[in-house]
Amino acid sequence: MGCFKLKYILCLFFITFFSFSQSKLESFLTPSDTLNKPRRNAIIISEASIMGASLIGLNQLWYADYPKSKFHTIDDSGEWLQMDKVGHVFSSYQMGRLGAETLHWAGVSKKDQLIYGATLGFGFLTTVEVFDGFSEEWGFSWTDVLANGAGTGLYVGQELLWNEQRMMLKFSFHQTHYAMQRPDKLGDGFLEQVLKDYNGQTYWLNINLHSFFKESNIPKWLDLSVGYGADGMLTGLKDVDNQLLTNKERNRQFYLSFDLNLSKIETKSHLLRSILDVFNVIKMPFPAIEFSKNGSVFHLLYY
Repeated sequence: MGCFKLKYILCLFFITFFSFSQSKLESFLTPSDTLNKPRRNAIIISEASIMGASLIGLNQLWYADYPKSKFHTIDDSGEWLQMDKVGHVFSSYQMGRLGAETLHWAGVSKKDQLIYGATLGFGFLTTVEVFDGFSEEWGFSWTDVLANGAGTGLYVGQELLWNEQRMMLKFSFHQTHYAMQRPDKLGDGFLEQVLKDYNGQTYWLNINLHSFFKESNIPKWLDLSVGYGADGMLTGLKDVDNQLLTNKERNRQFYLSFDLNLSKIETKSHLLRSILDVFNVIKMPFPAIEFSKNGSVFHLLYY
């Protein structure tokens, strides 16, 4: 068989295989119009398994390194300029959105999506909070639970009021020099810093303008984005920072920017739709104006 013919047959084979696989994948990702019990059961089993494994892993890999205690509460509402609380709101919202959308994929009713899916973040994060309550190093924080409830409420409230998410929470991160000063607290390496360095985190409330002005010519995919961040923190508390001789004052930062709403980009491909929804958690780099007690600063690209 000639080389050209072999290449032609192989090319034809892979095109056919890819088309078949893509067709199967498209069918799999297409939401069900009615209750699909196998999908629903698979979601329940998968979520229970993942959450159970996560809690066991946390207990063995995280809490096992610290002494246990009787259940106790703490008031950490004044720490990290409340960046950690905003993080709880964001996490609860996104986990709830994922829970509701997976049940939608299984054809579960809207009511059950909100009751059993949108509350996924609140349930999981509050369980982790109970673990904190039995750890001497931390403690059960009512303000964390309140933040968890706020994230869930943001999702559920919009579905009940508008039957859509006109506002959503997003996240962006940039590395800072503070992590190098305290890698044990703020993260050693990029991935740890994404989770631990509050100085580099920014949380965004995206407002889809077209959703509020449906008769306007505003592009459906364009969001107004309001961000919150903080700077100058080596620990949770200001007085501890002073003991560590940080030479920069703690500072709240507010941002005004725009963003792309990937969920509003129209496509007939459920595969592409799924990919866009995954990346829609992250705020795209855009010009932004920063406001703080030190004045205002224009960023050509901020993330």
